[in-house]
Formats: sequence, structure tokens, C-alpha cells
Amino acid sequence: MTRSSVDTEVPPIASAPPATVPEDAGWWRTAVIYQVYVRSFADGDGDGTGDLAGVRSRLGYLRDLGVDAIWFTPWYPSPLADGGYDVADYRDIDPRFGSLEEAELLIAEALDLGIRTIVDIVPNHVSEQHEWFRSALQAGPGSPERERFWFHPGRGDDGSGIPTDWVSSFQGETWTRTVDAEGRPGEWYLHLFTAQQPDLNWNHPDVRREHEDILRFWFDRGVAGVRIDSAAMPVKDPALPALPDGAAAPGTHPHIDRDELHDIYRGWRAVADEYPGERVLVGEVWLDDAARFARYLRPDEMHTAFNFDFMTQPWSARAMRASIERTLAAHAPIGAPATWVLSNHDVTRPVTRYGRADSGFAFERKRFGIPTDLERGNRRARAAALLVAALPGSLYIYQGDELGLPEVELPREVLQDPMHFRSQGVDPGRDGCRVPLPWSGTASPYGFGGTPWLPQPGDWGGLTAEAQQHDPGSMLALYRAAIALRRDLPDFADEGLTWLELGADVLAFRRGESTLCVTNLSATAIPIPAHREVLLSSAPTAGSLEPDTSLWLAL
Repeated sequence: MTRSSVDTEVPPIASAPPATVPEDAGWWRTAVIYQVYVRSFADGDGDGTGDLAGVRSRLGYLRDLGVDAIWFTPWYPSPLADGGYDVADYRDIDPRFGSLEEAELLIAEALDLGIRTIVDIVPNHVSEQHEWFRSALQAGPGSPERERFWFHPGRGDDGSGIPTDWVSSFQGETWTRTVDAEGRPGEWYLHLFTAQQPDLNWNHPDVRREHEDILRFWFDRGVAGVRIDSAAMPVKDPALPALPDGAAAPGTHPHIDRDELHDIYRGWRAVADEYPGERVLVGEVWLDDAARFARYLRPDEMHTAFNFDFMTQPWSARAMRASIERTLAAHAPIGAPATWVLSNHDVTRPVTRYGRADSGFAFERKRFGIPTDLERGNRRARAAALLVAALPGSLYIYQGDELGLPEVELPREVLQDPMHFRSQGVDPGRDGCRVPLPWSGTASPYGFGGTPWLPQPGDWGGLTAEAQQHDPGSMLALYRAAIALRRDLPDFADEGLTWLELGADVLAFRRGESTLCVTNLSATAIPIPAHREVLLSSAPTAGSLEPDTSLWLAL
């Protein structure tokens, strides 16, 4: 077994020199970026929670996988009311994960292996434990400290009426009423997520200045980019109008996709451009309007944004092709690369999703007990991996997808996600895709470390990195091969594609002059097009391409 697959020995923490991001123009346009949810990746100190020591011990695994960058979900001090997206301090590391010194060392060690680091920034809100919010509560109504947030009197003579009818992203109300030291009710504060995540007021200069300083703090430590959480939500209409009865006119929604956002991100881009090595801005932008989406990717704003449209599509050639065409058309006028992703820390894993009768994804449809055919889901997830890896642009991989992990339906008593509780227990939440990774062995904790903070299934022995390491037919082997070919084949440097018509239920396109990707989403086998060589296949082929299979051909 190679050291990178199972060894967890970590070098001691030492002073790390400032990491120097290499000059590599446009590296992000075709990069393969691996998402690390630190809490569930690898546990280096044996307490059952993933940490930076665990990540450092697995950097060799990520190098062997072939990724260009690691995106870390929030690793900052946090009460974990929302899995770390309630940030208490952006200039430190949560002690459960390690220290700032260890983060600096990790950034430098990863760069030594050719792997850049991207960190999460959450501009919409902070934790209720953030110094600013604690000061605002103490200072009281009308204070300068409260102007950094959205404090507002309630409606009615006694102020008991909620200020607006806005709807939370996590279901439930979006305002919480404060109570003073004597127990008297006071003003309300806005939170588009949980009550533990008060929204910032981006009309205040302190908020803008603080976030630009946070960018510099991490760029100074060698971070190659930031991923911007809920990027279309930070700016609110100060009049706090009611939600429109129907769709809002572009740019007029009270708290989504406001035009004022673009000036903020131009400021962020100016900060990023101060640094060598192309420090990138990656937006989490959930918008149906392609033209509005593209505005975030103008040359003086973000470099790329997540393409959620493709990720939510069902297993349908028609739906997937339409999404690919929409995505490429939206990016083409501004010259920005598309991004492709099959899942993330919020979304049902592909192996489970593609095995269901409803193989698309929508938050409002998540429920307990939805049946799935894991054999079919695994076959389709393999085919989908080759499909997205062949598309022009950058590729994101959520940790564990390269191992073919399914979604875990956890017992209700261990669930921690606020989406579950705010749905009154109807929604299983997002914990099922956050179960700690299996690295080795045949029983939990499967080499993860201590007793995992979420329980692992008892049948994951065959899915560990160790078990798949030398199996040429494993999901891990498929991902490694696809990433290597994607990097080495000149045709994949081409930023376009040419469709071939091989049937209504077949996706076929050429990259460059001589590389063809074919995915059979039909119910029957199809002939394999004339070719010079089979470069890679998601399943064995013998003269025909079976259903739910992808292959790459050299023409």
C-alpha cells in the first residue's frame, strides 16, 4: 500500500515561510478543485472530528488524485450552528481543527505538491458570537454598532410584529427579537439563515472595509482564491419592502441579486489583483436568469461561479444537454470558463441521487425513506464523472465522490443540520453527505481517526481508499485516470465543444480535433463510433456502449 493511501503520520508543526503562489496564467480556467469539508475529511488527533492534521496527512492522496487546488469549507472559529457557516472570527482557525500556524503550514505544504488552496468567505452574515454582534447587542438601539447589521423595530404599537414577511433559506422566519438584560423585548434583527447567523448591512463602510482586509489576510498567507458563499444575497433594500407576489423584476428583489452587489465584488477583484499568481474569486451564485448570472463574471468581478443548473438535472440526455448549452451560452459573451460539479456538502450524493426514480435535485424535495437502486446509481455516477470531466471549464469534486460514497440516511437522533430542525423534522437535512470519509480497514472508523462525529455505515469496507487503491475497476481509479487524461490531452485545453448527433438519448461531443466523449443515457446499447483508440470507459465495453455508460475515444 502506498504511503499516500493509508498512512496518517503528520510532520510536526513548524514555522512556515510565507507561501508563494506560482505564476500560472489562467490556471483556474481548467483546474480540478477538490472540496474539503474539514470536519469529515480525516481526523489527525483522534477526537472524532476532522482537522488540519488529518488533511496534512492526506495531501499525498490528493496529489495522487491529481487535483490542482483544495477548496476548504469554513475552518474558522464557529459555534457550528450551521456547520461552520456561522463564522465568529475570520482571522483564526477553529481550535477543533487546529491553529492558524498549522493552516499556514498546510497551505505551504500543499503548494510544494502543486496544490493551491481556496478558502470560504461568507459575506452575508456572521455568527451571533462574532465580536461585532455581541457589541451590537450590548450597545442597544440607535448605536453605531447596530448599524453594521439589520436591527429594526417591530410592527404594531408594542413592536411585537415581525418587520417583514421575507422567507428564510432554511425555512421559518427571518427575524428574531432581542431581549435586554432585564428581559424586556426590544428590536428585531434580520437573519436570512438561522437566528445564530445575523445578516450584515453592506451599506455600512465598516462591513466592506473589513471583508477586503480579510481577503488580504488570507492572500498574505498564500491562499490562491476565495469561494464566496451565497454571493447573490448580501445586499438588501434598506426600505425592507414586502416580497413581490410573482417574480421580481431583474435587480429589484429585496435581498437577492441586487445591482449594488457588483460594486462590492469589483472592490474584491481589485484586492485580488494586487497579488501575484492570479488569486481567484469563485462565487456561489444560485440564479435562474443566465444574463444576470453572467454579470458576476465580467472581467473586473469574479473569475468563475458555480454552475448549479447542471448539478440539479435528472438523468436525462435532453435535460443535461440543455443545461450544458445554457451554461456555455451564458459564459461565452464574457469569456469566463464554466464550472462543473456533481455534488457538494449541501446536495444528495450522485450514487444515491442517480439511482432514484426522481434523479434530479431540489432542496424542497428532500425526504426520509426515498428508495434508490445503488447499483444503477453507481453505474450512472461513473458515467457522469466522465461526462463532466470532459466538459470545457473547471471541475469541482466533493470529497468522497471519487470513492463512490452513497448518501447516508442517518438516525434522526444524530442529525445536527438546522435544515432538518427548521423543517419540523420533515427534511433529513444535509448531514447524509457529510458523514466522515472511510480511508482503510473493514469497520468504523475506517481509518478516519477517532469515533466519527456522525456514524459511518457498517458496509463501507469496500469503499475505503485503501480497498480501491489498486483496483483498476474502482471509482477511485476512474477519477484518477480521468483527471490525468484531462490534464495531459491537448484537446482538453480547447475551450469549446462540438456536438455529434448519435440519438435523442445519447450525449456525444468532440473536444478539440480528436477526442470524443459519448454518454449513453438510453435503455439499450448503441454502436461505438469509429475511433482510433478507447481512452477511458466508465464500464467495460465489447463492441457496443451499454446503457448508463460513458467513454472517451481518440479519433
